[in-house]
Amino acid sequence: MAEGDNVSAFSMEGGQDAVGLPRIVMVTEGSDTSASSASSTTPSEDNWADLIKSSEIPPEYWHIQKLVKYMKAGNQTATMVALSCLKDHDLTIEVNQRAIQEIGGLELLVNLLETRDLCCILGSLAVLKDISPNIEIRKKVTDLGAIPLLVGLLSDPAKDVQILSAETIANLGRIRKTRKFCRKFGGLPKLIDLLDIKERYLVSPREELSLEEIQYLDIARAGAKALWSMSASQRNREAMRKYGMVPLIARLLKTVHLDVAVPAVGLLQMCANETSFQLAIQTEKMVNDLITHLANEDKDLKTYCSLAIYKCASDPITRDMIREAGGLELLIDAAKDTSNRANKPLMAAVTGALWKCANSDASVKKLDFLGAVPILVRLLDDENDGVLTNVAGALAECAKYPPNREKIRASGGIPMLIHHLNNTYKPLLENVPLVLMECAKEHNCMMQIDELDGVRLIWSLLKNDSKKVQTNAALALSPCVQNAPDSGEMVRSFVGALELTVDLLDSDDHNVLSAVCAAIATIAKDNENLAVISDHGVVAKLSKLVSTTDEHLRANLGVAIAYCCDWAQNRQEFGKRGAITPLVNYMTSRDPNVHRATALALYHLSFYSINCVTMHAAGVVQFLLETIGSKDPILQEASAGCLCNIRKLALATEKIKLKQ
Repeated sequence: MAEGDNVSAFSMEGGQDAVGLPRIVMVTEGSDTSASSASSTTPSEDNWADLIKSSEIPPEYWHIQKLVKYMKAGNQTATMVALSCLKDHDLTIEVNQRAIQEIGGLELLVNLLETRDLCCILGSLAVLKDISPNIEIRKKVTDLGAIPLLVGLLSDPAKDVQILSAETIANLGRIRKTRKFCRKFGGLPKLIDLLDIKERYLVSPREELSLEEIQYLDIARAGAKALWSMSASQRNREAMRKYGMVPLIARLLKTVHLDVAVPAVGLLQMCANETSFQLAIQTEKMVNDLITHLANEDKDLKTYCSLAIYKCASDPITRDMIREAGGLELLIDAAKDTSNRANKPLMAAVTGALWKCANSDASVKKLDFLGAVPILVRLLDDENDGVLTNVAGALAECAKYPPNREKIRASGGIPMLIHHLNNTYKPLLENVPLVLMECAKEHNCMMQIDELDGVRLIWSLLKNDSKKVQTNAALALSPCVQNAPDSGEMVRSFVGALELTVDLLDSDDHNVLSAVCAAIATIAKDNENLAVISDHGVVAKLSKLVSTTDEHLRANLGVAIAYCCDWAQNRQEFGKRGAITPLVNYMTSRDPNVHRATALALYHLSFYSINCVTMHAAGVVQFLLETIGSKDPILQEASAGCLCNIRKLALATEKIKLKQ
């Protein structure tokens, strides 16, 4: 990103990369994927030792050290001349940075910040700005107490000093201690004040602005860069919001100047990790500005806009705003642009934004209209795990729309998805089963999954140590087992699969338990499989879970108990293990899914007379009389069947009494 400051005789003539370009690998909503990377000029002790031994230190090294000695020994004029000469060297090179550091130049440069001579201050800042991307120098300068001095210079009347101070803070802010010190010494409100410039400067081309007005732009740019570095700290982000940064950053987003837009959007996407900022982006109408910048050809700007969208699109209102502003079209264009494939941070950000935006029916239909599925499927051959994870997440959302399942198959997506089940990257293994779960609901897709041994690979994910992977794999098993041809025989052919499934009922994670219960309910529909899982103690394990208060688990547990009743003495054993009374209490839930599952379980349990007695004593009749009038046919039928069995037992008991 071009600096464009020209603030003094000591300013950089070249360019400088944007602060904190991220190495992006996105996982679960809420993760921070845009951490600032260390400078490429980070020194290597081994390389430096080799350089000394080989006597290959360039003459420039000794020349720089002489200049630093002149600065130490000379008067004010000599110091200024030495600083000017120092700037003639390329201070971004490690050898030159070492030359300054090893002769004590850092202490001298920091001390110069306390002088009253403007030229000395500017010279020192210009050198510090150039050498501070080096991680060792960042630490050393911070330890020397530079942060309070730099924070004080942010209020200097000279605009050149403000710009260079902010840019130096931006480089130093890549380490935690600097971010803490900047907050502690009052740097955040001063940096935020630098953003407060007139909107006219932001929306007018540079040719129409005076030199002074351009300088205000440079101040805002430098302030945004420094705040961007500071925003890596959660405490700093919260402090920025309290100091009133939101309206200023909203105004800054309207800029037409690329060098201002990149740090502004970079800062915003870092702050978008916080829920309060996500709401502010929505209420301050920043989404439209993000979409405007998303159309820019600059790769960095496009990346940061996509990251901001990724973090904010969890909110349905924001998703609607993104769709209505034309954001989906721009994201799809970026995803299918082959020239972007080599830019992994950009591809990860774009596919992540598509994933989160696809979490609504309207967006999925829009993406379908834009031909998103074949584009996403082509990205399944990417070598970057972050991109693959996001693509799989987006396809999982798109596959909820039935026509897209066949499109995934027709585009060759299923073999690639099954191939990725062998991956070891856990976030990817969380998303791939969800795509296959939706695809398994379509006959042709299920046939292909079965042919490629996909069900066995999904089952093997139950051994993964990630709870989320276990949950999603178990969820995928239900439609796979239900829709596979000769599913009973297929399940039995997987050695140890049924035992593994039953053993997962000992998990301490409610989501895992719920998904496994759903899988067991499907597996138990086959009598031979039910016999196997019964031998592995499924009744005892399910009975232990009935005391749960988790509504989602209750719903799937009820169905699992219902279908496990249909073997041998299972329904009697459920009664003996005290599962009946807690199940009756489920009927007090407000969740209709829990009512339906509970009624189904009680119906299957009621074919054993002692269970009917227990149900009656627990007051089930009152609940069943209410649910028998439900509009849900399954709930209605199960309630009626259970009442019928209880009534039959009551009539039989009456007859016996009359005979006596």
